[in-house]
Amino acid sequence: MTLAKKIVLLLMAAGMLLAVFLESVPAQSQEMKHDMSGMAMGAESPSTAGYKAAMDKMHADMMANAYSGNPDVDFVRGMIPHHQGAIDMAKVELANGKDPEIRKMAEAVIKAQEAEVKEMRAWLAAHQAD
Repeated sequence: MTLAKKIVLLLMAAGMLLAVFLESVPAQSQEMKHDMSGMAMGAESPSTAGYKAAMDKMHADMMANAYSGNPDVDFVRGMIPHHQGAIDMAKVELANGKDPEIRKMAEAVIKAQEAEVKEMRAWLAAHQAD
């Protein structure tokens, strides 16, 4: 038996084991019900809510971009919301954070990312027809 055939057989066996395991997971999860209604769940902090909102917006904006097929244009279109997400998260830090070093870092992120977003928007405006 060749090495390639041995690898294929090993992968098939692993796949079957995985299928058996995955088949049993729903049954196990149904048996393990935990009542957490009596547990005190902390409210989401303002910073956590802010970070989640910034990340959700960034991901939505990145996914909303239509790909052009031009790798340069597509890269810039994706990076603009990515950089805006960094700006938004840095603003959450400034609104909620206390550490002077991290606040200074957040200010630097805002300054650098805003400049880069401006540069990318200008490049994109000049290259939309490419």
